[in-house]
Amino acid sequence: MQRIIVSVTNDLSTDQRVEKVCSTLVKNGFNILLVGRLLKNSKPLNRAYKTKRFKLFFNNGFLFYAEYNIRLFSLLLFSKKDILLSNDLDTLLPNYLVSKLQNKKLVYDSHELFPEVPELVKRPLVKKVWTFLESNILPKLKNNYTVCDSIARYYKEKYNTNFNTIKNLPNSKTIDLGKFPFNTQGKKIIIYQGAINLGRGLELMIESMKFLNNHLLIIIGSGNLTKELQNLVELKSLQAKVKFLGRIEPRELHKLTPLASLGISFEEDLGLNYRYALPNKIFDYIQAEVPILVSNLPEMKQIIKDYKVGEILINRNPKSIAKQIESMSEKDYSIALEKARKELIWENQEQELLSIFNNLS
Repeated sequence: MQRIIVSVTNDLSTDQRVEKVCSTLVKNGFNILLVGRLLKNSKPLNRAYKTKRFKLFFNNGFLFYAEYNIRLFSLLLFSKKDILLSNDLDTLLPNYLVSKLQNKKLVYDSHELFPEVPELVKRPLVKKVWTFLESNILPKLKNNYTVCDSIARYYKEKYNTNFNTIKNLPNSKTIDLGKFPFNTQGKKIIIYQGAINLGRGLELMIESMKFLNNHLLIIIGSGNLTKELQNLVELKSLQAKVKFLGRIEPRELHKLTPLASLGISFEEDLGLNYRYALPNKIFDYIQAEVPILVSNLPEMKQIIKDYKVGEILINRNPKSIAKQIESMSEKDYSIALEKARKELIWENQEQELLSIFNNLS
C-alpha cells in the first residue's frame, strides 16, 4: 500500500477539496497522512485517514510561512512515504526539496494562481518572492492538476508545464433541509458562502439590498473583511436585510444552502487569480438546486452558458443588480439545475484523479 503525505497550510476542517481527494485515494487503496495546522478555533476531525496539525507560534505573515515550511520539511524528511502531494504554492518548497533529496514522486495541486491573489496586488516584494519560487519549481514538475482549464492553459503558456483539470466539484448528496437560527419572515433568501475577503463583491451585494424589499441576504463564512462589512450594514441601516452567520461546518452548511432562492458569486477582476476563478460555492449552489448569479468572468460564465443554471451579471451597479435579481426570481431554473446537479459531481471525475496517481512519472 503506497503512503501519500498530503500537505496544506489551513487547519483541515473546511478544506472540502483536499478532504475529497484524500477520501478518494483512501477508498482506492492508498495510505494517507494529511498535514495542516492547528488554530485556536479548530474543531476536532473525524476522518477515514490519519491527520496531523502543527501548533505554531506564528499564524500569519512571513514568520508563519517560515515556521510552517520548516516544520513541514522536517516531518516530510523523516516520515515514511512513497508519494508527496503538495497543495498550493505555500507548501511546495519543502515538498519539492524532499522529493529531490529522497527521490520521491511529487504531485502538485494548484487551487489558484497563488502569486496573483488580490492580497498581493499592493505588496510587490512579497509577490516577487512567490513568483520567483513558482517560476523556479513549476517548470520542473511532472504530475500536476488544477481547478479549471484557464489556469491549466496559463501554466502551459508560461512555464510549458502540463496540468490536468480536476474541478472542485461536490460529492453527490441528497438535499436535506435545515433551519436558519432566526426568522426569515417568508422572504426570499440570497446566499453567499465562502471567504469574506477582498474582491468578493460583497460590498456591492450589500449596497444592492437597499433596492430589494422581499429578499434577505445571508453571508456565511469568515475573513478579514467581516467586521468592515458588518460596519457597512450598520452604516446603511440594513441590519434587517443582511445577516452574518460566520463559519459553518460543511455538513451543516449543506442543509442551509438549499433554503436559498439565489446563490451569488460576485468576484471582481482584481488580477488573474480572480479572473480565472471557479469558486467551490458555484457547484455547491448547483448541488443544492439553487440558481446562481455570477460575475462576467471566463470560468464562471462558461458554467452559465453550458448549463443554463442562472445568469451572468449585466452591470455591477446596485440598482441594476437588484432589478436582475427581481427578474430572476420570476424564472424557473429547476430542470437545468436538476441536470447539472447530476453531472457536476466529484464522483464523475474520480477516475481522472486516480489516473494521475496510478501513472506517476
